[in-house]
Amino acid sequence: MSLNQRIYLSPPHMGQEEQQWVQQAFATNWIAPLGPNVDVFEKEIAGYVGASGALALSSGTAAIHLALRLLGVGAGDTVFCSSLTFVASVNPVVYQGAEPVFIDSEPESWNMSPQALERALSEAKRVGKLPKAVVVVNLYGQSADMDPLLDLCDQYGVPVIEDAAESLGATYKGRASGTLGRFGVYSFNGNKIITTSGGGMLVSDDLEALEKARYWATQARDPAPHYEHSEVGFNYRMSNVLAGIGIGQLHVLPERVETRRAIFAAYAEALGSMEGVEFMPEASFGSATRWLTTLTVDPQIARTTSGDIIRALAEANIESRPVWKPMHLQPLFQGCAYYPYQEGHSVSDRLFEQGICLPSGSSLTETEQAKVIEIVKTLVCGGMTHEIA
Repeated sequence: MSLNQRIYLSPPHMGQEEQQWVQQAFATNWIAPLGPNVDVFEKEIAGYVGASGALALSSGTAAIHLALRLLGVGAGDTVFCSSLTFVASVNPVVYQGAEPVFIDSEPESWNMSPQALERALSEAKRVGKLPKAVVVVNLYGQSADMDPLLDLCDQYGVPVIEDAAESLGATYKGRASGTLGRFGVYSFNGNKIITTSGGGMLVSDDLEALEKARYWATQARDPAPHYEHSEVGFNYRMSNVLAGIGIGQLHVLPERVETRRAIFAAYAEALGSMEGVEFMPEASFGSATRWLTTLTVDPQIARTTSGDIIRALAEANIESRPVWKPMHLQPLFQGCAYYPYQEGHSVSDRLFEQGICLPSGSSLTETEQAKVIEIVKTLVCGGMTHEIA
């Protein structure tokens, strides 16, 4: 490795099989959207996670959008969403003219807090405005605690969309992450544990709903010899070429999960005993993929800050990121309601202020990881703030 070669947070990691599927698409001239690779990819994803059906789309965002539309979300409705997430989890709510209401995380999994959700649902019922849906996000390769969340939503008659964009390959009590809500969503963006360069998947046991989404995603073209349209549709389908990449990637997913868990274990062994450093916990209810290794740094104890570490890594040509900035703190969503973990105690605010995502790609070498570890150790132990001695 060149001394100046950049170390990325989570770069694509191609294997040997992807090119064979792509070459097959070229050889058969299935270059346009749809084709046999799309059919295979959908079938294999559904089989891998144990869902009845799957719909390959242009992005995870498109999958969330279609799921919301399937649930009848529209103007004037509210949708409850995890606050600690990427904006793609929430933007489709706005596409539908609805208003997001944000729910805090819990410390045990960093995902949606059942107790915060319970307060939000109770208040919504009291004022006569229950949400049309709840979008539960599974962060950084770990499932939310779905049983209490689903029990609450069932109690109030609210359907759940499981945004598992970051958690393909994770499990919850033996079930695949993304298969516990009414609809599940995966992302194959370039930084995900497997990638199609860009793409997503909507999964569900409701095959009739998936067929409706398939219709909408293909410009809502009615069956006719000419172009006939009776509903608004979208250009949301995945291309046959990209689906070929996805098939090859899916076949190495177990290896990618094993590698990322090993990378996390090496970070935890090297840094976990340092005062003021705490890694994202793995909840007892499932197995995480450790898509990204994330940790928090308490500046009162560690004598440095997450920002100092991110800057020091950047100076060494190493990419790292803060933990997601919560949606309730985003200028875009000023004025939207927010329910913290406890009154006066917002877990997601603290995670954003203190959290760091370290390079975690499955192609990360031991030498590269050692370089990251050395920089973090130097700052935490020495309390240096801007440069490495």
